[in-house]
Amino acid sequence: MSDLFLNLQPLITGFAITMGLIVAIGAQNAWVLQKSLHGENPWTIAGVCVALDILLVSTGVFGLDYIQTLMPGLVPVLTWLGIALLLWLALQAFGRALQGNDGLVVAAASEPVKRWRSAGQVMMLSLINPHVYLDTVVLIGSVGAQQSHPGLFVVGAACGSALWFGTLVIAARQLRPYLSSPRHWQMLDVIMGVLLLLVALTLLLNHP
Repeated sequence: MSDLFLNLQPLITGFAITMGLIVAIGAQNAWVLQKSLHGENPWTIAGVCVALDILLVSTGVFGLDYIQTLMPGLVPVLTWLGIALLLWLALQAFGRALQGNDGLVVAAASEPVKRWRSAGQVMMLSLINPHVYLDTVVLIGSVGAQQSHPGLFVVGAACGSALWFGTLVIAARQLRPYLSSPRHWQMLDVIMGVLLLLVALTLLLNHP
């Protein structure tokens, strides 16, 4: 059983850290929810989000692994930066939970658009955000590069991304009253903060 857990640890780590970073109030999540509520190509949008996550995480995981062979000191530095970023994000989540917020406000329905336009819109929304690269390529990638099985880490990250965006699409209408409640967002922020702290602690304990 212990061997099985060790073999699956990269997959679980990839899943956990990806969920911890993407389950947050942000322009992308709010936009995906809005389009899902209005039935505007929700699965196309979710598929593009997942594909972008897989591409960027894979670039970070395997790209940083290659760079490490040229610059051995780079990944340890990125790991410390990743730990600091995780702690900062966790503190932000706890801060939002203490201060509260207005919940998610879903805009009025817009006119239906074609699939290619929806895909282009979500790609632009995702790729113009610098935090996307910091989170996926640098932070998640530096963690994945240190795993015993980087491929399993990427699979875990892909599962986390697919689960989150799939949930947004499937449960959008059911989630609407909950996501409009500041208290429910506070609970989500607390859970996210704890998850980020646990991942940071795992990195700290495993860091040479």
